Amino acid sequence: MKEIGFDPDKYMKEQSEYIRQRINSGDRERLYLEFGGKLVHDKHAARVLPGFDENAKVKLLQALKDQVEIIICIYSGAITTNKTRQDFGITYDLEVLRLIDTFRKYDLDINSVVVTRYEDVDAVNMFIRKLERRGIRTYKHYYTKGYPRDVDTIVSEEGYGANPYIEVSKPLVVVTGPGGGSGKLATSLSQLYHENLRGVKAGYAKFETFPIWNLPLKHPVNIAYEAATADLRDVNQLDSYHLDAYGVTAVNYNRDMEVFPVVKRIIEKITGKESEYRSPTDMGVNRAKAGIINDEVCRYAAVQEIIRRYLIAEVDYKKGKISEETLERSQLLMDDVGAVAEDRQCVLPARAKVEEKRRQDKKRYENVVAMAIEMPDGHIITGRSSRRMVASAAAILNGIKYLAGMDDDTMLIAPDVLQSIQRLNTEALSSDKTSLNCEEILIALTISSTRNPAAKEASEKLTELSGCRAHCTAILSERDEQTLKALGIDATSDPEYVTTNLYNS
Repeated sequence: MKEIGFDPDKYMKEQSEYIRQRINSGDRERLYLEFGGKLVHDKHAARVLPGFDENAKVKLLQALKDQVEIIICIYSGAITTNKTRQDFGITYDLEVLRLIDTFRKYDLDINSVVVTRYEDVDAVNMFIRKLERRGIRTYKHYYTKGYPRDVDTIVSEEGYGANPYIEVSKPLVVVTGPGGGSGKLATSLSQLYHENLRGVKAGYAKFETFPIWNLPLKHPVNIAYEAATADLRDVNQLDSYHLDAYGVTAVNYNRDMEVFPVVKRIIEKITGKESEYRSPTDMGVNRAKAGIINDEVCRYAAVQEIIRRYLIAEVDYKKGKISEETLERSQLLMDDVGAVAEDRQCVLPARAKVEEKRRQDKKRYENVVAMAIEMPDGHIITGRSSRRMVASAAAILNGIKYLAGMDDDTMLIAPDVLQSIQRLNTEALSSDKTSLNCEEILIALTISSTRNPAAKEASEKLTELSGCRAHCTAILSERDEQTLKALGIDATSDPEYVTTNLYNS
């Protein structure tokens, strides 16, 4: 049974009350609330704060749906470089589409999509056309002239004035994006400028779950945030502005600290009066600490996340996706909490399975791959690659047999079903691979369940794999990675390719 360290109901109550207070404070008519991190499916928060509802933030907004509309920002450079959201393995432009669909499911009003720091290139223009032809309003915002030092130019027709005003109508405007660096702050401040020209009293606030400002600087939950943003080079820092203003220690991160003096001056230039904010922490509305009910559970989960991020960084480095500097940063953060990769409970059993098979028959098992899955009760289940299926598929089958209380030798899928799919792959689809991937094995399991009671019983246990940690001794294929994510299995791997092939690796 997975231990819980976070009370989502307690958090939701305090967080929603505080957001309402911020909306209604002062004489403002409209609040632009920048949402950092993931507004929906915040799997990072769910991993480091066991018990956290990954859709807590969107549910908060749903409770305010009559007052709220959403602007989604995406940096044009993220489109041209195919930047990927790691949790789902999809690019930022596709994530924007997924966000729109998700917000609609919660009956939230999507105002528009803003392409920030717009570049006139084919990929960006194609994305804009795709949205417009589906009835989504889009805006182009440009690099702000004079930013960050020349505030007089920034707050002028040449600066924010060069951007079109985004037509809004509700008192709470949420500004979000597919990930960091999407241009949410610039969009919010640009809107403040235009609102002021129209005589509308508008304010700005920020909702960032991490770092948690009232946890210690070196708390593993806060270090896990640094691990998650290693490629952005985010570094947690003590908020010296907050300490000077209130005598209270608070944690923030380098980008917010660096930009605060500029943001404060810009807001004061726009409004013509002294800013209500005396520190970067003042701008935030985060009340995540209120939900922590077991600090030790959250500490352990956060250390596991730091290890996970390091293992992912190793693979991304092998694939050429990140720099050596980012990999080294991930290693240093793991060192900070005194952890090693092998502290992830499923790592050593996966590697041991490979060594065991190699000892049995060195030639036959020379290229064997293994996966280990940590079951909900802490038991480790392994599976290895074979001519019939990949290691991850074998581990899944062994895992659901364990959960169903079946013996290892229980046959779930008839050999003729496996052979039929293999023939389809090699003969009709001209594939060189005979080992079935996870998706194919799940299809075979579903077919077998119509005539095999054991297969039906075991397949009903698939949902219990959600939240389990797994580790593979070789880099997973994209299809297997996606299937494991769809099952909710948190999988990592060693930075080794199954073959030496460069195309089909």
